[in-house]
Amino acid sequence: MSLIPKSHPRAKSLLIREKLVEGFDNGLVAKEGLLAQGRGEAFDYLLGEKTGKAAKSAIKAAAAQILLAKLPVISVNGNVAALCPKEIVKLAKLTGAKVEVNLFYSNQKRKNNIVKTIKKNGFSEVLGTNSASKTTLKGIDSARRIVDKNGIFAADVVVVPLEDGDRTLALRKAGKKIITFDLNPLSRTSQTAHITIVDNVTRGMDLLIKECKKLSKKNKKSLEKILENFDNRKNLSENINEIKNNLTKRLRIA
Repeated sequence: MSLIPKSHPRAKSLLIREKLVEGFDNGLVAKEGLLAQGRGEAFDYLLGEKTGKAAKSAIKAAAAQILLAKLPVISVNGNVAALCPKEIVKLAKLTGAKVEVNLFYSNQKRKNNIVKTIKKNGFSEVLGTNSASKTTLKGIDSARRIVDKNGIFAADVVVVPLEDGDRTLALRKAGKKIITFDLNPLSRTSQTAHITIVDNVTRGMDLLIKECKKLSKKNKKSLEKILENFDNRKNLSENINEIKNNLTKRLRIA
């Protein structure tokens, strides 16, 4: 049970920390994942800890891209499994996407723990642990090069929340459309992905699910039009401007 009072001005951020610590204790999150959270939290603070206009536009484009996909796959690491397993399952069921565990700091025990967590939240088939279906992604040397031939390797669209830039580039070179959540609009992942949602994954995932539900009623032409009107370079610039404007506003208040 959390000891964080709801009245605390940064209660949501502290609850996220608590979830990650619990995820670490339960064998989902690597020690390095806790450090990565601190970096993301700093950028979220710069954004004002809210979902901006640019992020909402990116979420709409991401929903259209997923719904147009022939084989969408959601890539899950320890932090994502600790923070939003229910939302991952909801998105996968809603869009017909596959779910695959893929880790940078990889070990079988942690993979199994993540799979158990996803299954516990209602998704029966999680890829990424069957040695018989493993294959290698070219252009990357880390453990993340090992992917499932029926999942990420075969996918046309890959959702990669909290990703590392090396694999994002490798996936893009392999012909995949890449959607990512990244609070840092200047990161390699943000700059390499086709659609970058500059938002906290705990906020953005809920909004992505809602947008997928909404756009599922649209026809293919309408979804394609949404993607035609989206420019990720412009999206990232707008996010940087939102950070700048938020900082300017805070400076004036001070």
